[in-house]
This record gives sequence, C-alpha cells and structure tokens, in this order.
Amino acid sequence: MTRRMQFSILISHYSLCLLLLLSLPINHAITEPEECQTYIIHMDHSQKPASFLTHESWHQSIVNSRLSTADDREMLLYSYNHVMHGFSARLTPSQLSAIEESPAHLATYPESFGKLFTTYSPKFLGLQRESGLSSAASFGEGVIIGIVDTGIWPESESFSGKGMPPIPQRWNGKCENGTTFSPSACNRKLIGAKSFSKGLQAAGIKISSEHDYDSARDVFGHGTHTSSTAAGNHVLGASHFGYAKGTAQGIAPRAHVAMYKVLFVSDTEKSAATDVLAGMDQAIADGVDILSLSLGFDQTPYFKDVIAIASLSAIEKGIFVVCAAGNDGVHNSIYNGAPWIATVGAATLDRSFTAMMTLENGLVLEGISYFPESIYITNAFLYYGRDNVSKAMCNASALDQNEVAGKVVLCDNSTKIDVYDQMEEVERAGAYAGIFLVDISDLHPDDFIIPSLILDTASGNLVRKYVTEDSKAKVKGMRFMLTKLGAKPAPQVATFSSRGLDPINPGVLKPDILAPGVDVLAAVTPIRPFIKIGKYKLVTDYAINSGTSMATPHVAGVAALLKAVHKEWSPAAIRSAIMTTAYTIDNTGSIFKDESTGLPATPLDFGAGHIDPNRAMDPGLIYDMDVQDYIEFLCGLGYDEKQMKTILQRSQWNCSQEPTDLNYPSFMAIFNNETVKKFSRVVTNVGEEEAVYHANLKFPTGMKITIEPSTLTFTKKYQKQSFVLSIETDKEAPGMVYSFLNWFDQHNHTVSSPIVVIKT
Repeated sequence: MTRRMQFSILISHYSLCLLLLLSLPINHAITEPEECQTYIIHMDHSQKPASFLTHESWHQSIVNSRLSTADDREMLLYSYNHVMHGFSARLTPSQLSAIEESPAHLATYPESFGKLFTTYSPKFLGLQRESGLSSAASFGEGVIIGIVDTGIWPESESFSGKGMPPIPQRWNGKCENGTTFSPSACNRKLIGAKSFSKGLQAAGIKISSEHDYDSARDVFGHGTHTSSTAAGNHVLGASHFGYAKGTAQGIAPRAHVAMYKVLFVSDTEKSAATDVLAGMDQAIADGVDILSLSLGFDQTPYFKDVIAIASLSAIEKGIFVVCAAGNDGVHNSIYNGAPWIATVGAATLDRSFTAMMTLENGLVLEGISYFPESIYITNAFLYYGRDNVSKAMCNASALDQNEVAGKVVLCDNSTKIDVYDQMEEVERAGAYAGIFLVDISDLHPDDFIIPSLILDTASGNLVRKYVTEDSKAKVKGMRFMLTKLGAKPAPQVATFSSRGLDPINPGVLKPDILAPGVDVLAAVTPIRPFIKIGKYKLVTDYAINSGTSMATPHVAGVAALLKAVHKEWSPAAIRSAIMTTAYTIDNTGSIFKDESTGLPATPLDFGAGHIDPNRAMDPGLIYDMDVQDYIEFLCGLGYDEKQMKTILQRSQWNCSQEPTDLNYPSFMAIFNNETVKKFSRVVTNVGEEEAVYHANLKFPTGMKITIEPSTLTFTKKYQKQSFVLSIETDKEAPGMVYSFLNWFDQHNHTVSSPIVVIKT
C-alpha cells in the first residue's frame, strides 16, 4: 500500500451493539438478550397506509410497533424519502424478522462502512477568467454543488460570501447549529451545512471530542479541500508554505456550496452507510444541482449498493452525480461504477515541487521535494555509507551520529525500507538533509519532515560516483521550495487511481474520465497540523493533497459550469460532453503513460481521457439518456422483481421485448466465443443547426470495426441520428486492444469515444 493510499481513511465492516431485548408481540417473544444491529430497511412506498400523512410517521409506527420502551424513537435513526423509501434503525434479529414479514418490505441492508478516497489546477485545465467556459458560465453562478464529505471550515477565504450572487429562491436547505458551528457562519457562498452521525454512534463508534466536532465543522480538512477545489472563490498569491505560486481558486468560483458531513474523526475512523444515505437524501431534498462524493463502499450488485441506489434517485431528479473511482491503483478495482454515475480517476499535473542541488564538482541536479521551508544549505559535506550496506541504505538505527551530524546524507534505493523510514533515520542521526534514490515516489507532502531531495536512479548514480571517488565530497548549494511548471510527461494516470474493468459490470467502461488528482492545492482547516518539522507542528490555510477524492471535485466544478451554460442538459448529456471532448495525448505528443510503470496507459486506466472543460462547452454531439435508458440497462442484468423494485423506487416499469444497448459514450466489447459484436447508439446534435459528421476509425491488429452509416447529416439543433458500430475479431487478436471512434464535422467538432475489446 502506498503512502498516498494510506492517506485515505480505511474503514472496516459491520459493528454490533448489544441491547436487552425489548418486548415484542407474543408470537415473537424471546427470553434471552439479543444483539442489536443497525439495518437499512427498504420499503415499498406504495404500500403506505393512507392514515399516515408522511412516510416518516409510517416508518416510526413500524419501529414503534415492535418496541415498548421509552427509548422507541431512539431506535429509528433516519427516515429516507428521496434516495429510497425506507428507514434505518437499530433492531434485534427478531424485530427485523417481524418487519421483513410485511408485504411492504423490499430489502434489508446491514450497516456497512465506506472509505474516503483521499489544488494551479484550473489553469492546467485551460480555464481562464476572460474567455471560454468559465466566462460563458459566469463562473458557475446560480448552480448549487452539494459535497458529501468530512465537513467544512466556513471561515476559510475560499467560502467568503463577498461578491456572491443571491441564494437561489429554489433552495430549501439551511445551516444547522452544532458544536462550534453557528448558522451565522454561512453566507451567499456556503448556503447549507449539516452533519449526519446517528449511524456511527448507533454502532458504538465515538466521535473524537478532541479531534473533531459533532457538527458540520471540518477538522480533518478533506471536505474543506474538496469544496474549495470545486467552488472556492479565493484567489491566492502564495500559501503559507509557498506551494501556491498562482491560484487556489476553485473551478466554479461563483457556484454555491452545501456541505453534508458524513465522515468524522473517531476511534476507528468509520463512515456509516446510514449516515451517507441521510446526507444524500437531505441534499436531494435541499435542491442541489451537483452531488459530489469522494468516498465509496465495497463493490456490490447495484441492488445492494446504497450509493448506486441513491444516485439513481438523484439522477431522476436531474442532479448530476460524480464519484471517485477509488485509490486501489490496480485493475478491476473500480468503485462507484454504476452507469448513471460519473466515475472519476486521477491524473498528474504538469507542475512539480522541486529542490535544486549543486555539488562541489559542478554537477547540478534537480529532484522532487515538498519540504515546506525556504532554506538554503551551503558547503555541507556529503556522506555515503559506501563500506556498509546498511548505512548506504539508511536502515533503521544504522547511521552513526558522529559520522553524519551536520552533513547531507545519500541513501540508496532499497526494497526493504521505504523512503519515509529512511528520512526518519536521517533525522534521528542529526543530518542537515537527505538525498533519496527512487524512480517512483509515493511520498505525501507531509512526509517531508527534513530537507529532502528525491532523485531518480540515473541522477543518483552520478551523486554516488562522486561521493565514492572523492572522500571530501561536498554539496555546494541546496535550495528548497521551488515550483516547476511544464513538467513532462503530463498528465499521467496517477499511481493510486483505480483502474477498470468494473468488477460489478465490466460491460461499461470505467472510469469515465480523468481529472487532476495529484498535488492539488486548496483550502484546509487551519487548526490541523499539516506537518511536523523538528519540534514544531506547522499549520496552513492552504495545502496540497492527492487522491481520486481530489479529482472528483474538479469534475463537479466543471459540471456546474456546464449546467450554468446549458441549463436544459440532462446529467447524461453533461457527462457525454465531458467524455467525448476529453484528450488522451500528453504534453510530449504521446498517449498517456501510467505513472507507476512509465508504460503507455489504456482506456482501462484513463477511460475517455482527461477532462477538457472548454471543449466540453461545445461538444457538437451528445449521447443522451434518461431514466428509462437505465431501466432498460437494468432489465438486461437478470435482476428479479424485488431487486428491480429496490433500485427503481417503483412498483411498475417497462422492459423492451428485445435487449437494448445503453446509449453510453464509450464502447466495451467482451468476447467469449463470438467473433462479431454490434452496438447501437443515438446522438443528438447540440452544435450548429446544419452539420455533417464523418466517422474516422483506426483498426488495431486483429480487430475490424465498421460504422453504418459512416456519415450523419443534421439539419437542425437537437435532431437525433442513430448508427451501429460492429466489431469483428480474429484468432490473432491479442487479449486486449483498443481504438477510438471519432466523428468530425465542418465546424471543427471532434466527438471521440474509446472502444475497448477484450477476449476471454
């Protein structure tokens, strides 16, 4: 596990609370105590008796009918009305069994726990104040972004209400009063803030009173960071640590933000599905336009996936839902892969944080460094344990303080000790600084506890040669806290970013899109130490972070801009525009590379490519979908009636007699024994009224692709045209190949879709 992945909050499975049995009707009487567990109970809302005015009163009655103590109401945690029709409650097995006998019962989900997938980036995306998408969208004015995360630090300049437009009249949310959080902290920027912790507390997990608040206030800093990335409105000249060197402004600075806190610092750092559902339910009720989640639960079929179920309800109400793909960093590890969710992977930026070193022999080397203080080391002796392998590797307790104190220590690359442990050893021994040899660094900025320079093996060999041959080798100068723009190659697929195939439904290509997710600068909580240098813990208002959780709010912000420009677009239309205008060529002119290997990446790693906001504003064609399209998709999965009811929140639906293709902006063909597969698609013209599109295809070895028709003619806006893509493979085809379908018109539109073929 890399340190970036360790920075995510890892969260375990079910927790049980032990309660004495509460009295039940005689046919359910038990004399021994039973374990009480939290469950999410999914009900058929059409079965609600007319005598109950609200679903909540019905849910409360169901729970009360199984109980007979004064604590009845405490057993009901939440009543859900938008993400699903149901409730969560603490129940014994006998109580649960009695409820499940009801004809209104659809499904039961035991409490589960998810994990958090833990900003220059607007400029890297090509967003400019004077032109393009940002200007056309009035920087997201009038759009409301709901963030489901760790809370928010309302005093941050990123959430200042100064100069913001009025709160939309359609807004139904509010800022709740809580520990160190007053409704007065909200303004025209931060228009909603609520916390949800009943599920966590019902599981017996205590929220840390020392390190967190039982309110919407953020201590961990992640929610503040993601909110600032999506819609922060503060332009920053330079952060406390000098990382900014430009801007920490969010993607949609005039959009409104609402925070739904569902993650807390606790003794086990868990987040409950019951709380996440409650946060999403409230966001839908409040009237958000965009819903951003940087967390996920273990991959399960859609009828058991609480985020998938809740997201489909949001999509039906016109809310664009964007989720992190996960930080597992391997193939077949996608989270949040339901086809109605925009699933986001992480990419690197073309910016790097460096240090520069000049050796006494004149050699000048530059390497990676996040050390946050502007210091300059001069005329320091260079140390290398050349006669002792353990010292050369800087193994724990290997260095002699008498030999290295006040010197710069060179540490060899090692498979037995990681770089952070080497840093700790160099610090323990009293050295001025360390030089560490590693080709791929997974260090986080807060790991740089001493002045440190990360060099690749080739550069490191030059330093080793010098210090080995010269017993009086010196570092003439070593300067830290430098920012380098235009780093190559960029973007790359981040090492930690989860890759396809989607383990639940490999027939839909995921992730959908890449966005900046490495070394992202944004606001954080100023009371949480960012790093410890020597005896001192340093804090900051702005810091850098990495994760698909950082990439997700970039897409949320871009979606807000697109929503502001194209108010009539559906969530599927917004995602289509983002995907079909993405790019896959880096700043060296080559296909994206995998950061972890340096080898070319594929659509299994990067989906449709890297987000390009300005092009997404005018995509030419879109692959649109509505809820019926997703119903048809679910019809083809073989789910039974109860499972379909669970996902769709309805008792009646229509499935076509013949199987239909999901109108997705990408193509995934998995061949077993077949030789030909066909895909039907419908595109809608959202560009100029009169346009003629021609298909362009490249044929990889062992694959033949045909398009019928290969020319699409449009005579008016919003006109639809269909086509069929056929893929044929032969015995010589490799296990995985990919290509792209590109539609070109006379107005400079390029509508691109990846095609992935896998032979099993």
